[in-house]
Amino acid sequence: MKAKNLYYAIAVAGALGVAAPANAQDVFVAESTTVTEFNCDNTNHYYANWRDNWFIEIGAGATVPFVEHGTNKNFDKNRITVQYGFGFGHWVSPYVGWRIKAMGGPLHWNQNSRAGLDNGWTRSKHAQLQAELMWDMFNSIKGPNSKRVFSLIPFVGLGGDANWDLRDANGGKPAGMNVVDNHGKEKNVVWTLPVSAGLQFRFRLCKAVDFFAEARASFYGDNWNGSAMGESIDANVSVMGGFNFNINGRNWNTYNDCEYVSQIAALNGQVNNLRADLIAAGETIANLEAQLPCPPATVQKDCVNAPLMSTVRFTINSAKIMPTEEVNIYNMAEWLKANPNEKVMVVGYADKDTGTAEYNLQLSEKRANAVADALVENYGIDRSRLTVKYDGSDVQPYSTNDWNRIVIFTQK
Repeated sequence: MKAKNLYYAIAVAGALGVAAPANAQDVFVAESTTVTEFNCDNTNHYYANWRDNWFIEIGAGATVPFVEHGTNKNFDKNRITVQYGFGFGHWVSPYVGWRIKAMGGPLHWNQNSRAGLDNGWTRSKHAQLQAELMWDMFNSIKGPNSKRVFSLIPFVGLGGDANWDLRDANGGKPAGMNVVDNHGKEKNVVWTLPVSAGLQFRFRLCKAVDFFAEARASFYGDNWNGSAMGESIDANVSVMGGFNFNINGRNWNTYNDCEYVSQIAALNGQVNNLRADLIAAGETIANLEAQLPCPPATVQKDCVNAPLMSTVRFTINSAKIMPTEEVNIYNMAEWLKANPNEKVMVVGYADKDTGTAEYNLQLSEKRANAVADALVENYGIDRSRLTVKYDGSDVQPYSTNDWNRIVIFTQK
C-alpha cells in the first residue's frame, strides 16, 4: 500500500537526519524535532485483487411489451410471455459493479387497432444485450459487509435489441408494419438501442450462491415492434428470478491510514531519542575534552593528514553518490563551515578485486571528484580548501576489499 510506504519513508528520512559527528573534536548536534505529522480521517479503504468478486448469473421470468396496443388499454394476460436471462459481471468495489446481461424470448402484443388495422395478437422473438452499471445500496448506506444476507441493487444500462420473426395471429405479416431499410424494403429484423433501468433484490444463500429477483423497464424507439406510430417510445417491462454464482465469494481487503499512526509515532519517538542521545554524547565529549591538558605543538604536527570520521561509500563500478551517503557529505560541509581555516584532502579508492589497476585509478578519480563537486556545488565550500587525490586500488585502507569502494577525508 502506497500510503503505508510513504509514512515509513518519512520516518526513515527523519532517522537519517541523525548523523555521526564529523570529528570527535567538533560534534555536529541535531536539534530534537518531530517527524512530519499528518492527519487521518479514520476511513477504511477497500481494495481487492482484480481476479476476485466476479459473478455469473442465470434466471428466467416474464415480460410484457407496451407498444401500439389500440384503443383498448386494459391489461391482458395474453401479453405476458416468458423471458430467459444470462449474465456475468464484476464488483470493482463494495459499492459499484458492472455486468453484461443477455435476455430474450417471445413477445405478444395487439397490433395497430388504433389505425383500424387490428389483426388480433402479433408475436415475435427478441434478444437483448445490455452493459449495466450496478450500485449496492446497502453497502453504501450501512457500510460494506461481505456476509450481508439482504442487498438492494439499483442498475441502469444501455445495449442493443434484435426483434425478428414478426407474425400476426394467422402467421402472416402484421398489418401496418412500416419499418423499412434504406432501399425501401421491409426489415426482417428490427434493431434498436434500448435504455434500461431496474432494481435487483439479492438474498445470500451461501458464500458462493445468491438468489436474486429483479424488475426492469426497457425503453426503445417507436419502431421496435415493426410499426412506427402511436406513442413515440415503446417499452418492455420484465421481472426475473434466478441464481448468482460468486467466483471466490465476495472478498474485500481494507486498510486505514490511522492504523499506522501509532507505528509512525513510535518511529518518531525513536528518532527523537537518538537525537537526544546525540546531544548528550556531544555534551559528554565536550566535558571530557575540557578536562584534558593541552597537547604540545609537536603532537599537532603528527596529526597532519589524520583521517576524519566521515567517509563516502560507493557501489561496485560506480562513481554516483548514493542518497544514503549524502548525509556524510553534509556533515563534512558543516565541519568545514565550522572550521573555516581548515583544508581537506578528498581521497578516492577502488576495490582491487574488481577491475584492472588502470581502470580502478580512473574510477577512484571520478569518485573523489564527485564528492568534491558535491561539497562545492551543493554546500558552497570553496574549492581552494579541497585537494583531490586518487589512489585507485594500489592502496587498500580496509582489509575487506569491498569496503574500499570509498572516498576518505583527511586533514591537510
